[in-house]
This record gives sequence, C-alpha cells and structure tokens, in this order.
Amino acid sequence: MGIIYNFFIQTIKIILHFLKYFNSNIYKFFNERKDVLKDLEFNISNNEKYIWIHVASLGEYEQGFPVFNEIKSLYNDHKIVISFFSSSGYNVRKTNPISDLTVYLPIDTEKNANKFLDLLNPKMVFFVKYEFWPNFLKSLKNRNIPTYLIAGIFRKNHWFFNFYGLWMKKYLKAFHHFFVQNESSKNILIKQNFTNCTVMGDSRYDRVIDLPNQNNEIRYLNDFKGNKKCFVAGSTWEKDESLIIKFINSYEKNDVCFIIAPHQINLNRINELKQLITKNTILMSELAKSNAINPEVIIIDSIGILTKVYSYGDIAYVGGGMGNTGLHNTLEPAVYKIPIIIGNNFEKFPEVKELIDLKGMISINNIKSFTNELNELLNSNEKRDQMGNINYDYINANLGACEKVINYLKEKK
Repeated sequence: MGIIYNFFIQTIKIILHFLKYFNSNIYKFFNERKDVLKDLEFNISNNEKYIWIHVASLGEYEQGFPVFNEIKSLYNDHKIVISFFSSSGYNVRKTNPISDLTVYLPIDTEKNANKFLDLLNPKMVFFVKYEFWPNFLKSLKNRNIPTYLIAGIFRKNHWFFNFYGLWMKKYLKAFHHFFVQNESSKNILIKQNFTNCTVMGDSRYDRVIDLPNQNNEIRYLNDFKGNKKCFVAGSTWEKDESLIIKFINSYEKNDVCFIIAPHQINLNRINELKQLITKNTILMSELAKSNAINPEVIIIDSIGILTKVYSYGDIAYVGGGMGNTGLHNTLEPAVYKIPIIIGNNFEKFPEVKELIDLKGMISINNIKSFTNELNELLNSNEKRDQMGNINYDYINANLGACEKVINYLKEKK
C-alpha cells in the first residue's frame, strides 16, 4: 500500500501542477512551497543542533505552544524549526517566539522527506495531534530519530485501524512515544500493541490560562463598548452569521454592542455582511479613519486578534457548529469567565459536551432557540456570572498537560 500511496501522491502532484495555472489557491499552494528545501539549505548550519516541530495549522500551533515553550527552555542549546502544512497557520505565525526558523512542510514524497531530514538532521521531532505523513515517518524511523506525538487523539473508527488503513499502522512505529489527550486514545493504542503512550490531557488549557493576564487592550474598543454589554461572535461562518444578523436587526434596546469576527477574511463576504446589518456598522480597519458616530456593530476584518477581542465580551458565540465546517476554539472565550453559545454540531469536542452538561455553555439549533437563550443571558447578570465561572473553573481543573510531557523528556535527557 505504501507504493500505492506514493503513486497517488505523485499523481496528485502532477494534476495539481497542471491545475495551478487555472486556480489561484492551487498556484499559491505550490508557489509558497517551491523554495522550502533551498531555504532550509541556506539557513541550516552543520554546527548547530536542531529540534523539529511540525503542526498542521494555527490551531495545532496554539495547542502545542505551552509544550513548545518548555521544550525551548529545556533544550536551550538547540535551535528550533517549526513547519506548517497550511498557509493560514504559516502566515499568522511565521514570526513567533519559539522557532529560529519557520517553514512550510514539503509535499510528502520520499525524495522530499529524505532531503528535508538530510538538511535538518534533527536530534528530536515533535508532531502535533493528527499529523501523520508516511514518507516523513518512514524516513524518521529509518534514521532512528526520537519522534513524539503531542496531544494525539485516536478514535475507535480511526481509518488506521480499519482493514483499508492497516498499511498505515506500521508508520506509527516511528513514534518513540505517544502523548495522547484521553484514556480512550491510550486504550485504542494499547489494543493495537502500542504501549509507549501517556495520557497528557489537553495542552490547550495550559495555553489559554494566561490569556487574561496578557495585554489585551485594542485601541478604540474601550470607547466602542463603553458601559454597554458586549456580544462577541468569533470564527463565524455564513450559517452562524444568518442567526446573528437576524438577532442584531431585531434587537430594539440600545444597551448592547456587537462584534463579529468571521473565520474567513473575505472582503466581498465582509462587505455583504455589513450591508445585511441594519444597525450602524463599521469594519475594524475603518475605525481609525472613520467619522462614524457611535457604531453599534464592528466587523473584524483582520486576523490574529480574536483572543483579545474576547476579553471585551460579556457573552460569546463561537462559530462552526451550525454547519459542517467544525466548531472553533471555545476555550479562548471561556477563560475570560463569560458564557458561550454554540451551534448543535459538536460531537468531536469532549470539552464542549462536558461544559454543556456543567451548564457553562449553551447549544442552539435555530433562530428561535438562539434568540431565547441570548435574551435570557443579556437580561441576567447572575446567569452570565454563574456560567462564566463554570467555564473558568473547568479550564483551571484541566491544567497540567504540558508538565507531563516535559517531565518525561527530563527523564530521557
């Protein structure tokens, strides 16, 4: 099956090379990666020792950040190289406090994997969550480079462990140790004869706990909020926004301000969103140069500031749960001690299920339930405080994932 995989990768590569002349996104994908190995060759020194960390995108980077930070401190005589698969993650975090060099992951061919590792020659490698690239794993195993999975999640129906995915199972042997998020994942690995695993928990809790202590001030938002209650809708998609717009347009009081942060910064969609809202609405980028008086709604049209925006919220809505795009990070608003509303698709998020059961989070499925729940929260300081405290206490109770990884590495050092 490895031969079939390589044939598939090469075939897809050829097809995409042709299609890139007709599709700007595909062109961008290839153009951004074309010089990765050259950049690596130029920036890597044979006199240095390197640790390689690979993440898929921004979410995995944020999840692993507390661990990365401790690794950087523990191995302070090593340089750190972080690779991203996605453009969004790379573009937001290509400059970051952890890595000495940030690159794209080359396409997973045998040639690329061997060349990448020949150049980097890492002393240690960390993959985060779901990243399993057969040719890179094969090359790492052949070189016997200590390789670790951080914040891994495995499910009973994981394709690795079905008959059509068993060929992939052998590549998991590249991992010297699996740090997984829950007992279920550990038990699944043990049943597959991988006993080298530890339940670390979820490092996202370690990541978000310090957010309230950072400088979260955003110019103009203090004046925008004033004494009003603030509703922040983060990482929204069109199905989320249709509910939010209906509520905003029908809300008759003047005691609430609204902030919407779409997941995708698409100017056409953002301008369309602005036109659909009947209240005085302004884009974040327009605030400094606008003469608008007392805007009631702000639409965030830049990336990288949502965690700060949540600090202004009295109530948060987290997008992705009304459709099939996938629910976004609910822990970031939760740490600010505010209640959270989400859609009804959250099956893959155990922390969401638990917070709903604890009554720190509310799931809605239509405009009626959204309107009823939001109005109740806006009218009850007591309920907002109660739900917010539940969310914060839940995060506090789940700290410590980072410590488990670092303690293991200290023993191996």
